[in-house]
Amino acid sequence: MESIKKQINPHFFKLVTFTVFPLFLLLFSCQKKITNVCNLPDWSKDAIWYQIFPERFRNGDPSNDPTIETLDGTWPYDKQSEWAITPWTVDWYKLQPWEEKNGRGFYYNAQLRRYGGDIQGILDKLDYLKELGINAIYLNPIFESASSHKYGATMYHHIDNNFGPDPAGDIKIWNMEDPANPATWKWTSADKLFLKLIQEVHARNMRIIIDGVFNHVGIPFWAFQDVHENGMQSEYADWFVIKSFDNPVTPKDEFDYQGWYGTPDLPEIREDEKGLVSGIREHIHDIVKRWMDPDNDGNPSDGIDGWRLDVAEMVNNEFWRDFRKWVREINPEAYLTGEVWWEDFPNNKMFDASPWLQGDIFDAVMNYRFGDAMLKAFVDKKMRIKPSELDKLLGDIRQKYREENQYALQNIMGSHDNVRFASMLSNPDRWIDHDCNLVYNKNFKVNKPSKNDIETQKAIMTFQFTYIGAPYIYYGDEVGMWGADDPDNRKPMIWSDLKYENETHHPFGLTRQNDTVEVNKDLLKFYQSVIKLRKEHESLKRGKYRTVFVDDGKYIFAFERWTKSERIRVVFNTSDSFQNVQPEKYLFPVPKKWELIFGDLGALEEIPAKSARVYKNL
Repeated sequence: MESIKKQINPHFFKLVTFTVFPLFLLLFSCQKKITNVCNLPDWSKDAIWYQIFPERFRNGDPSNDPTIETLDGTWPYDKQSEWAITPWTVDWYKLQPWEEKNGRGFYYNAQLRRYGGDIQGILDKLDYLKELGINAIYLNPIFESASSHKYGATMYHHIDNNFGPDPAGDIKIWNMEDPANPATWKWTSADKLFLKLIQEVHARNMRIIIDGVFNHVGIPFWAFQDVHENGMQSEYADWFVIKSFDNPVTPKDEFDYQGWYGTPDLPEIREDEKGLVSGIREHIHDIVKRWMDPDNDGNPSDGIDGWRLDVAEMVNNEFWRDFRKWVREINPEAYLTGEVWWEDFPNNKMFDASPWLQGDIFDAVMNYRFGDAMLKAFVDKKMRIKPSELDKLLGDIRQKYREENQYALQNIMGSHDNVRFASMLSNPDRWIDHDCNLVYNKNFKVNKPSKNDIETQKAIMTFQFTYIGAPYIYYGDEVGMWGADDPDNRKPMIWSDLKYENETHHPFGLTRQNDTVEVNKDLLKFYQSVIKLRKEHESLKRGKYRTVFVDDGKYIFAFERWTKSERIRVVFNTSDSFQNVQPEKYLFPVPKKWELIFGDLGALEEIPAKSARVYKNL
């Protein structure tokens, strides 16, 4: 060994010893010791996401519908004397008989409404999703909770019993368990039906992830209730941020605690320098194992394919690093995406999510920055940006986020936390996610989108499905659903086999147009075609990206995606009028070497307003 050392330049030897060799060990560590923690799940690069809000997707089993008793433990915490399931197809803003009697108005009653969506409804519509072209599903929270949105869990180890076939039987099973001891946990009918859903999803070569809400729980959460009842004597007292315990000798209940964003409904989990404190940290680890490898046989194929982590920026990243290790130890191909959104909501500043995308926390984030750029370029009038500014906005993401992670980003328009995609188009010149709730802006347009709005939606969809990153659809956007921010973005899904009332009501009695509610078949067909386009072209899923042409005067924007075997260019007119163009500027070297494969079929030199064309190199 010494003789070899003498023959090597000493500086070169130091380089190998202190730089290359440690780097090799680091890479080996990422691959072996941390079970693929540094790598992106390969399937996520091809994902076409579909988000489902389970309570509003499909009522597949009316026998399990919620009852008036199931409202206990959620806002507004008033005992209801009269209540009923809201019919799936009624005019959204029209008050139901029981709502009229309490005299509290739409926004009070909207939080009490239940429509009966369940796991069976999702099962019944898997083939619809398959036909649409979906290959990855994200479910909003499905764990037991009294609320319609399920973001305030009662427990993490069971699926909500009203999502399964035997709600009463499931309660009996709960009562036989110690929720703190996984050895006592059993499988309820709702749990088993969800496991069947996973099986059926995988049988269709699709993936499924679920919402992980690990910053806060609901008031009925079993450990929180123990703290309320037993005070400082509770073994779970350190799990939460308790400001004061109840004094049992006084008639007043002095129990006080910290809620998420000051919301009493959602008690916040306590953290230390490592994130979530010991105790609940281990409990969540058990939850991860339960849903990622249900039969605990070391084969994760019967479990979920990953997690969407709620309000991820509000949880210490040290916890998320451990969480990633737990997940990848079970399934090295599991996918983690975080809700990392608003850094400063009042001043319209979104997070630069790059700290969460360094290979040791998340694979992706919900990329609302993409949606923001689309609105500014395609929808806004007074606030419209030029193509060069669009390029700068998107380029900032490409520059700051690791290239590998860019392919897994969930490029998002609408969601359960944002205005419906279609209603964004009817309400230009707003900051994204601002000024879009009728409580604060009564003049927000809640009408059905116009034909021009739909054409704009198609142009943005073409951008979304050809740009780098994973396209993301919120349930119902594909059939033309519209609505303002929460709760209007959570209407029951529109299905072709149901007959819906027209929408004529307004929550504040304002005049509005009479809107028919039905599947927009033309839009649905477009979604199917643009999904098919992406699936058929490898360059649109995994290809490199570059901007090839911008014209601020005519609002033309063109980019290219390519692999070794394929090259595609996409051209957009983001303006409100026809534009005469010189195609050789973006179809160089010569236009005749490019074949139009998607979009407007008009003259090469004329591009219609708010339209897109996709070309493939011959």
